Amino acid sequence: MKKPAKNNLDYYLSLPYTIDIIPDPEGGFFAQIKELPGCMTQGETLEEVYEMIKDAQRLWLETAIEEGIEFPLPESMEEEKYSGRILIRIPRYLHKKLKESAKKEGVSLNTYIVSLLSKKEEEGELLIKIKELLESPSHQKHKNYYI
Repeated sequence: MKKPAKNNLDYYLSLPYTIDIIPDPEGGFFAQIKELPGCMTQGETLEEVYEMIKDAQRLWLETAIEEGIEFPLPESMEEEKYSGRILIRIPRYLHKKLKESAKKEGVSLNTYIVSLLSKKEEEGELLIKIKELLESPSHQKHKNYYI
C-alpha cells in the first residue's frame, strides 16, 4: 500500500477496520483494532471502551500518517485484491485429460477445474475438523470406540 497522505485521515477513519472487544473476567472490557498493531485500550463499559478505541484509532492513524508509516487496509477490503482469475501452466497431457473429463461431465473446462478445486478444499476442511474432533478431550476419554 502507498504511504497515505495526511489529508486522508478522515478517509482512513471511515474504513471498516475490525474492532475486537473482549470482556475482562475481572470487570470492564479490552478492545483492539485487529489490523492496526498496538492499537488497543481498556474501558469499564462497552460504550466507554468503544469511544476509547475510536480515539486510539485516530491517534494511531494520525501518527502513522505523520511518520509516513505504511499500514494495512481493513481485512474486509483486502478481498478486492482477488479478481477470481488466475493463469496457470500445466503439462499438455494433464490439459488433455482435464478437457476430456470436462467433456464427459458436460461442462466447460473452467467449470470442471473450479469444481475439482472446490471439492479438494472441502475435503481439506473436513479432514481438519475430523482431526480436531479426534484430538478433543471428550474423544480422548473414549479412545477405544470408533466413529
